[in-house]
Amino acid sequence: FLDFAMGLDADYIATGHYARIQRDGQNVLLLRSVDISKDQTYFLSGLTQEQLSKVIFPVGDITKNELRKIAFDEDIPTALKKDSTGICFIGERNFKRFLENYLPNKEGDIINIETNEIVGEHIGLMYYTIGQRRGLDVGGTSDKLFVVGKNLNKNILYVCEGEDNEYLLSDSCIVEQVNFNCDLRPTECSAKFRYRQKDNPVSIEYLDNGELLVRYKNVKSVTPGQACVFYQDEKCLGGGIIKEVRKNNEKLWYLL
Repeated sequence: FLDFAMGLDADYIATGHYARIQRDGQNVLLLRSVDISKDQTYFLSGLTQEQLSKVIFPVGDITKNELRKIAFDEDIPTALKKDSTGICFIGERNFKRFLENYLPNKEGDIINIETNEIVGEHIGLMYYTIGQRRGLDVGGTSDKLFVVGKNLNKNILYVCEGEDNEYLLSDSCIVEQVNFNCDLRPTECSAKFRYRQKDNPVSIEYLDNGELLVRYKNVKSVTPGQACVFYQDEKCLGGGIIKEVRKNNEKLWYLL
């Protein structure tokens, strides 16, 4: 890395993201980090080829443990610092209290989507994510409850029972705001629909309006507004924002 960096001009920027860049003449590829458990290419998928051409990722070729050892040997104070679990732009702060400063919360009904029964009251739809189980504060059920959808107009939070419930599953989605950071345009590859999720085999149909129809087999908790990021082995090809989630060619009405 040092040999490479010495040949760079001042127009390059180095970041601490766990990712790698592969350079081939004027072209670059965004690659997963050597330390897969720390890989951050999911968050970098929106970068363009031009932006990636000016970036270097010094820690992408080593593991976090190796990085800590280097820092320890160099007497860097943060060598043994606990990994951060907060959101990067707000730090180690209570997320609920942070949101309350900017978004008014409005309580509403929690409804079992299968029985249409009101099973509790939520504290504001913005505090819940699709697939969430903890923090619902709903008792009296024989099985685990999972967040499955929201109705923003009626201020309803929908839940279902069981982690393998069919209401948590979908088989295709529409992806908008598409960005490919390389020349590859596959029709078959893998994708992540959220960070730390395993790779899912997908097929891609390129629509005339620039959006993508992405098909897959029964993936849980695919959510509008989340990123869909495409991979080919270790290469991160880019991605987009999930606009609409479908099952059996129909839009899921409870994911609005």
